[in-house]
Amino acid sequence: MKTKVSLLLLFLGQLVLAQNLKMTFKNVTSHPELREVLYFQNIQVSEFNFENEKLGGKHFEVNVYEFVEGKLKQKTQLLDTSEADFLKIKYSPFSMKIFTQMLRGTFSIKADFYNFSSKTLDLDILEKSKSRDYIAKDFFGNKIVKEYPMNKEIPLLAIITPTIHSDGSGSYCEVVQTDILPEKLGEHFKIPHYFLVTMKVK
Repeated sequence: MKTKVSLLLLFLGQLVLAQNLKMTFKNVTSHPELREVLYFQNIQVSEFNFENEKLGGKHFEVNVYEFVEGKLKQKTQLLDTSEADFLKIKYSPFSMKIFTQMLRGTFSIKADFYNFSSKTLDLDILEKSKSRDYIAKDFFGNKIVKEYPMNKEIPLLAIITPTIHSDGSGSYCEVVQTDILPEKLGEHFKIPHYFLVTMKVK
């Protein structure tokens, strides 16, 4: 009886893993000379790779959430491939690059995949903040691979201002190393303003 239960649990575990979306990440701006230019323009290029045998033929969307003082201010859609069938994911693995820039009071973002590009979305930053205060952070921490259920919204990047401490100083370390839910970062760490970039396979 115990053997049957163990086999059933093993089967269910493998079934759950098969339904998960495996995600890896790399920062594309590793070339020294290119990195200097992109740093000057405050641009970051992040590449996300997704794997699941059922990924081919799926649509996906990319959304940007804006939070002020821990509260959701607005949600803006960057991309929705269901607008055209030729934009579907063709096969697994699937790669997508996210370009972000903070410059002159504006946060700009676009996504590239295959030979297609999304629109460029421009959002204002807070008047009291400086463009250089914002940095883009992924949610991998010290992990190489992360897995999410296929039908769940996946956090890709948080474009954050620093945590403000009681003495007036600011830091990013706590946010980078945390397991706090992405939508709770502002409330938990007292981050005045940040953007959250997500993806959902449909």
